[in-house]
Amino acid sequence: MQFYIREMNEIYATDILNWKYEEPYDFYNNDLCDESLKEFLESPYYSIFNDKEELVGFYCTGTAAQVPKGREYGAYLDECIDVGIGMKPKLTGQGYGSEFFSFILNQLQQENSSPLRLTVATFNTRAIHLYEKLGFKKVMEFTASTEFIIMNKG
Repeated sequence: MQFYIREMNEIYATDILNWKYEEPYDFYNNDLCDESLKEFLESPYYSIFNDKEELVGFYCTGTAAQVPKGREYGAYLDECIDVGIGMKPKLTGQGYGSEFFSFILNQLQQENSSPLRLTVATFNTRAIHLYEKLGFKKVMEFTASTEFIIMNKG
């Protein structure tokens, strides 16, 4: 599957904010509200399409990819590019994760040479396995509303 990046817009953001994941991944469900829409449109969020012109996911960078409570634990002190990703619920668990996230990583590494960092909920073993497979290593944990792991690459 080939992927393409498009600028986030209100149509794509609305679609993404309406995605609903099954338990336990429902933790990642969003509410379509003015605040969430504003974040998607004003923060560095990017939509990802496949070669069939279908919206398949998104990624974000910077503070938009951080869990705010992690700052209290010093999770984001090192100079890194924080990255967050999301894939359309019907595509998760289907074996597309490696290709999808590799595409995002390649894009980020072409634009910048800084190390990459991500934050993932500890229960999300499926994602953690993917991140480890792609070279990320656990550097710390912290607890907010749930337990999180910080992972770095590069």
